[in-house]
Amino acid sequence: MPRALVVLGAGGVVGRGVVEAAVEAGQAVVAVGLDETARLALVARHPTADVVALAAPIASDADAAALATRLRTLGPAIDGVVASLAGEHPCGRLIDEPAEVLQRALDQDLLPHLFAARHLLPLLSPGAAGYVLIGGPGGRYPWAGYGHCSIAAAALRMMARVLHDEAARHGQRVQLLSLDAPVAGAREAQPTAGASDKALAVGRRALSMLDAARGSRPAPILDYSDAMTSQVIAEATARAPSSRPALARGRRAGNDAVLPARDLRAARALLDSIVSPTSPGSLHDEHR
Repeated sequence: MPRALVVLGAGGVVGRGVVEAAVEAGQAVVAVGLDETARLALVARHPTADVVALAAPIASDADAAALATRLRTLGPAIDGVVASLAGEHPCGRLIDEPAEVLQRALDQDLLPHLFAARHLLPLLSPGAAGYVLIGGPGGRYPWAGYGHCSIAAAALRMMARVLHDEAARHGQRVQLLSLDAPVAGAREAQPTAGASDKALAVGRRALSMLDAARGSRPAPILDYSDAMTSQVIAEATARAPSSRPALARGRRAGNDAVLPARDLRAARALLDSIVSPTSPGSLHDEHR
């Protein structure tokens, strides 16, 4: 194979989106994490693409070391890695759940990224684009009903910063692409067209991060959002105390349109995100 992109978690919806984006861009791909059914489906979908599919778990250091050995044997020069590694977690209050729930979230959403980075970063070829982790929502603000996922996401953000700094000392680039919301429909047996489209968009964004990182030291974290940003919400919230008296005066004067429309939309987005227990809304966008 020529210089190839390694996609970890390629059996998931987001991982498949990354593979699709890479094939679309004409890149050679090593897709890791596919079962036999998914592997055959990928080959059938892209019969002429330069794609190799591997079934390889990454649940421990030993797993990651074994994968690194397989990649060395396979022989392509690794131009970059995109890792979409996460488990599936039930909804529930952190304070009510046994400690095993949080431990499982860390074991599935955090530690596999460390295992993979430890063994795959040394495989990046000279001049490689870099290494992109894809993380889920909740790392900046608590995700109602999924506090255990928020803790794992927050830990991943910090781990990405640490890896970013450590790798930079060796001329390597590590970044985190943090999604501001889960990909709706991703956990269904047959993901919806909307889920596949969003996963493809995420994949394209991850590849653009790798392209932009060549020859520079990029920011450690880039938040992916197609909704209201937390920066806008924070600005609206900061103005709220001084706006309340003005709002009261406006109502007494018969004028209800005191706040700018943007502030009202931000407040609406904030309320919607608080009310919904299944989505963190747009509170997780942090621009660097």
